[in-house]
Amino acid sequence: MSTSTIPEAEREFIAAHRDAYLRSGGAQGHVVDGRGSGGRYYSANVLIKFRGRKSGKTYITPLSYGCIGGEIVIVASKGGADEHPDWYLNVRANPEIAFQIATQAFRASWREPAGAERKKIWDFMVDCHPFYATYQAGTSRIIPVVMMQPLEEIPVFKLSDITA
Repeated sequence: MSTSTIPEAEREFIAAHRDAYLRSGGAQGHVVDGRGSGGRYYSANVLIKFRGRKSGKTYITPLSYGCIGGEIVIVASKGGADEHPDWYLNVRANPEIAFQIATQAFRASWREPAGAERKKIWDFMVDCHPFYATYQAGTSRIIPVVMMQPLEEIPVFKLSDITA
């Protein structure tokens, strides 16, 4: 997908997945059939919670993830679109992020690895989620990789946390 928009059916799948994850307190949604959004049959998903850089509203987005050295890795692929996803632009505008994996949530710092570290992490993520290689092949931008370091445990996210 090289267009700037995510198809409506995929947006609906993502919203339904997020809402089920939130309504269940994380008991459902961590592992999901990700084929509806281009992923694998059994795909592990994290929720990220962040503030909009322009609106100041709170957003929660589900993403595939990996774990390396105690840091959670997410990829700003937007399905291979030519521009970065909004969540990534919003995260870059804030020093902290929050994430939830299953029934545990954390306030976290984040960083973007560079050079050889980025390549190692990118290769790991492509090995875990081969669709990232296809996405990168479909765009001229370098797809960002974000590493999140947990700082402290916080209450799990709720549907009412979303103000967007």
